[in-house]
Amino acid sequence: MPHTWSPDSWRAKPIQQQPEYPDAAHLARVEQTLAGYPPLVFAGEARELRRQFAEVTQGRAFLLQGGDCAESFAEFSAAKIRDTFKVLLQMAIVMTFAAGCPVVKVGRMAGQFAKPRSAGYETVDGVTLPAYRGDIVNGIAFDAASRAPDPERLLQAYHQATASLNLLRAFAQGGLADLHQVHQWNLDFIANSALSEKYRQLAERIDETLAFMRAVGLDSASQLRETSFFTAHEALLLNYEQAFVRQDSLTGRWYDCSAHMLWIGDRTRQLDGAHVEFMRGIENPIGVKVGPSMDPDELIRLIDILNPENDPGRLNLIVRMGANKVEAHFPRLLRKVQSEGRQVLWSSDPMHGNTIKASSGYKTRDFAQILAEVRQFFAVHRAEGTHAGGIHIEMTGQNVTECIGGARPITEDGLSDRYHTHCDPRMNADQSLELAFMIAETLKQAQR
Repeated sequence: MPHTWSPDSWRAKPIQQQPEYPDAAHLARVEQTLAGYPPLVFAGEARELRRQFAEVTQGRAFLLQGGDCAESFAEFSAAKIRDTFKVLLQMAIVMTFAAGCPVVKVGRMAGQFAKPRSAGYETVDGVTLPAYRGDIVNGIAFDAASRAPDPERLLQAYHQATASLNLLRAFAQGGLADLHQVHQWNLDFIANSALSEKYRQLAERIDETLAFMRAVGLDSASQLRETSFFTAHEALLLNYEQAFVRQDSLTGRWYDCSAHMLWIGDRTRQLDGAHVEFMRGIENPIGVKVGPSMDPDELIRLIDILNPENDPGRLNLIVRMGANKVEAHFPRLLRKVQSEGRQVLWSSDPMHGNTIKASSGYKTRDFAQILAEVRQFFAVHRAEGTHAGGIHIEMTGQNVTECIGGARPITEDGLSDRYHTHCDPRMNADQSLELAFMIAETLKQAQR
């Protein structure tokens, strides 16, 4: 039997991917301050997402999870949050209307500040400094002052997450998500894209449906004018996460109230590690990134630690293989989980296994490879008779040029036009919507 869990029991375990703060006393003071702040989300909201995850796991819904690679302090604005929210709404409505499938919407927002790194330090022109680990830890500028981990950034991340959540809740409940506004969700650059006519036709069909509902007196449902929207981020900095663990007054169970859902990365999923220890004790729906190095038996042990009650809404396995590795590695994992009777939500992360370096020197992703990985993910599930539950993507509502390809193709030479990411390349709105149409058609075929 596992030992007794507590919000700080992770501190006795080996831990990966943590910054080395120069002043431990300063860090302790900030952690204490954070623990006294109000929670960012509430246990009841996390329970509702867990209920919706169970619907996805059992094949009755689809999960759309997307947002920034890493949120930025410098680029924080209402317009940026609004535009990403709009694109996620567009993607969801394309999937829902075209495929007749409810879509659970989760944003990589209001907390996705920290990033794991392949090395703790980087060297430029003979100078070695700590790696940039996201704005919650240090600055991206390559100088000693910027790269020193600063505990005060934890507080800044909290305040930005609070403001982001306030705005997202207003958008979801205050009219922006109204289906009668579906034409207005288009961003200027999408309106001029190759997909604009396809989206316009879909929007007109929705308008016709709403007009019919209005004519027969069925136009008053709140679901037509507002939506449920949840937030998630990687639970990487466990001292930050611990500060938001609360014991729910209704159930007596522990929730991490920094987000509705948290996930463990492929670099921090060690069975005896601190991240698995922390996550096994919270009641939020949680995710685990599953890469090509995952062993089937190890995956079963991990599932049993994190979801010992085999609850269908608890665990989201986020498959991130790379387009050329899905068929070689994913089927054996899927078959093992099925044969052992474990109930999990399977979703595809087609981003992290498909990162390349362009000839121009920019880190990028080929949109064709992103589409290929998603198609292969669906194909494996179709062959095994299982349910492809969702996608997990890095995207933005901004008109960036970070991933090559797409219906309005971005070339390697064009990457420099609007390459704004602080970390990994993101799909822009055009590419995200193209992916949504492809998934909608795949979901429709799966129902035939």
